Amino acid sequence: MALPSCLKTGVLMSPATGINFSGSLMKLDSGFAVPTKLQSNRKGDRERLRIQAVFSFPPAFLTRNGRAEKQKQLKQELLEAIEPLERGATASPDDQLRIDQLARKVEAVNPTKEPLKSDLINGKWELIYTTSASILQAKKPRFLRSITNYQSINVDTLKVQNMETWPFYNSVTGDIKPLNSKKVAVKLQVFKILGFIPVKAPDSARGELEITYVDEELRLSRGDKGNLFILKMFDPTYRILL
Repeated sequence: MALPSCLKTGVLMSPATGINFSGSLMKLDSGFAVPTKLQSNRKGDRERLRIQAVFSFPPAFLTRNGRAEKQKQLKQELLEAIEPLERGATASPDDQLRIDQLARKVEAVNPTKEPLKSDLINGKWELIYTTSASILQAKKPRFLRSITNYQSINVDTLKVQNMETWPFYNSVTGDIKPLNSKKVAVKLQVFKILGFIPVKAPDSARGELEITYVDEELRLSRGDKGNLFILKMFDPTYRILL
């Protein structure tokens, strides 16, 4: 009697579907032998289902609420680390390194990709941390340091203003020129000593500032000399007088 062609060739064929079950057989833990190609197909199906599940039910940090919660958590960690450092005046090198690492985590979740095109930049911001020695004036006696420092930016008029409070109330106003959607060139124009004595700023009083994070309550910036500035919103309606 003639053998079926599938037995002659050693290739198994389903008569109903025509599916070729050729290839070695693998024994599974269940004790059943499953054709290699069929097992591969099952693995492929499981992988496709796994990928579909990931995109159908994304991790919490990929959702809008998840991103907002992550931003809130990272900001809180940064603010708690800053709080005992007197705006950076008492920060050790290790403190500065830790703050920089926390700041970079916050910058990585910046919700405002083009800060200079956003109204969030405008207003009066209070400086709560910096690495700038010239602003901190840490070598001066405490009673000669400014208690609070503010910075205001008006994107529509391209103006910037830095202000000190007690004991001297010094301030300086300047112009900004956007270099891209995040960075500006800054040229300081007029200092006001004791808040009212005008002194023209030297031509060398210039630099660059990059806005690395901004939302309704917090702003992070980095200067061209490597300094980090962290500010919280004080008055969003404040305008620089022209």
